[in-house]
Amino acid sequence: MNARDLMTTDVKTVHEDDEISDVLTRLARADFNGFPVVDDDERVVGIVTQHDLVHIFQPSDRTLWIPVGFPPFLETLEYAIDLSWDELDTELDLLKHSNKPVRTVMTEDVVTVDPDTDFDRILDLLADDERDINRLPVVDERGGLLGIVARQDVLRAVRDERRAAEASAE
Repeated sequence: MNARDLMTTDVKTVHEDDEISDVLTRLARADFNGFPVVDDDERVVGIVTQHDLVHIFQPSDRTLWIPVGFPPFLETLEYAIDLSWDELDTELDLLKHSNKPVRTVMTEDVVTVDPDTDFDRILDLLADDERDINRLPVVDERGGLLGIVARQDVLRAVRDERRAAEASAE
């Protein structure tokens, strides 16, 4: 079994120049959590996931410390107001990033496989402890997208193979 046997060929992609707001909208309607990113020649140039998109809205330290003095006290009290998840703050982040191209947030160092990559190599890549890879774009020699192998495809193949082995043993 190899990538060609496992891959899904009807792959939804986004273009590297697509606006982040459009990609967010498409991802919200999708039943998966990432897109391969392609250039004008349909070559894979990156991958964008929910994590990449949510990350741009993750607050850094946005706690506002407001000193308030109460006479006749000489010391001030400090009140911390957490602006991190304030609706306005999130909307401002969305406005700030929404018109940027997806290439500004995509992962450029995307791991790909060719159609003849064997099952064991695919397992090694998807089970890599250092990288959290959920999907492997299958590309031709020029980097053109042919399909995608997701973890779910591998699990389904293992399940089907076990069921077939059990059925033939009966």
